[in-house]
Amino acid sequence: MKFEELLDRLQEFDLLLDADPKLPSVTGFVAGDNVRGSWWTHPQSHEMYHLACQLRAHPDVLMVKLISGKVTLVHRPLWPAVLTVATAREPWQLEGLSKEAKALLKKVDKETQVSSSGDRVRELEGRLLVYSESVHTERGFHTKQLQTWKSWAQRANLDAVRLSSSAAKTQLEGVVARLNKQFNAAGTLPWNKKRRQNCSHSEIR
Repeated sequence: MKFEELLDRLQEFDLLLDADPKLPSVTGFVAGDNVRGSWWTHPQSHEMYHLACQLRAHPDVLMVKLISGKVTLVHRPLWPAVLTVATAREPWQLEGLSKEAKALLKKVDKETQVSSSGDRVRELEGRLLVYSESVHTERGFHTKQLQTWKSWAQRANLDAVRLSSSAAKTQLEGVVARLNKQFNAAGTLPWNKKRRQNCSHSEIR
C-alpha cells in the first residue's frame, strides 16, 4: 500500500487506529485484512511501522489515545472536537486520578511541556488530559513529551474553537457509532466506558 492510499482511507473514515482486529487500521489496510494478535510477527510489519510513522507525521493527522484506549489517528476536521473534549476537565477526566498523575498534570499545566514516562503518563493520556508524543533521548531511552492542549493547538495553528463539550462528544460519538456499525465492532470512547490504564500490546509504538 502507498502512503497516499492510506491517507485516503483516513480521510474516508475520519478516524484510523494503529491496529485493531475489526475497526479500520493501519495494520489492516497494509495487510489487506484484519490482523489478529501481535502485528510485530506479520511479514509486512516493517511496512506497517514505516507507513504508520509517515501518517503520524502528516500535518493533517493528530495521534491520541481515543478509541478503546488505543492509539487513534484523527483527521484534521475532527481536531476541534477532540480539543474541546480534551480541555473540558470534566469529572470523567479528573475523578479517581492518582496522586502521581495529579502532580504530573499540575507540572504540565505550569511548565507547558514536560518529559515523563510510566503509569502516570498513561493515566493522563487515557483521560485526554495532555497531548503526548513519543521521543527517544540521546541515551537511547524511550520517553513521552507531554504538552498542554493549548500549546499543541497553537503549534498546530488551530483556529479558535467554538464548540460545546456536549456537541464535541456527540460529533465523535457519531463517527465511532458509524464505524462500529459498518465493521461490526465495539469501539468505545473514554467518557463512555471505564478507562483502561494499560496500553494494548497491539499498538504500534
